[in-house]
Amino acid sequence: MIRPAERGDGPAIAALEKQAFGSDAWSDDLLAEGLSGEIPGTLYLVAVEAGVLGYAAASLFADVAELQRIAVAVTHRRTGIASALLERVEEEARLRYSERLLLEVREGNAGALAFYARRGFTEVNRRPRYYADGTTAIVLERRLTDDVSDGGS
Repeated sequence: MIRPAERGDGPAIAALEKQAFGSDAWSDDLLAEGLSGEIPGTLYLVAVEAGVLGYAAASLFADVAELQRIAVAVTHRRTGIASALLERVEEEARLRYSERLLLEVREGNAGALAFYARRGFTEVNRRPRYYADGTTAIVLERRLTDDVSDGGS
C-alpha cells in the first residue's frame, strides 16, 4: 500500500536513505523537516507492508514537479514498489496541475536510467560534478500532460 508518510515513518525512511544514497544521503534533520510539513510543496510517500519498504520524496510547485528521492529496501527491489511509488508521485503532481516531472540520476546508474526510460523519461540536461564524489547527474523529464499547444489553431 502506498500512503502519505507520517512523522513516525522517519526512522525507517532515514535507514532507507542511508542504504540507498550512502554519502549523498540527506540528513536526519532534513528528513524530519520534510515529514513535519515545514518545507512547503514537499510530498513524502511510503510503501508499507508490515513496515516501510520504500519511499519517495517530491517537490510539487506550479507546473513543474521534481522527484527528489525514491528508494526501496534491498530485499524488496524489483517487486514493483518503485513503479507504484513513481505512479503515485505522478498522480499527485497531476492533481496539483504539474505539466512535467523532473529528476536527476547518476550518470553511471544504468539500472535507474533504464527504469526511467521504460516509463517515458527522456534526458534534457546534464549537471557536471553534481554529486559529492564529482559524478555527473543526468536530468530526466517526463511530460505529465497530453496537451500540446498547436499555436492556437
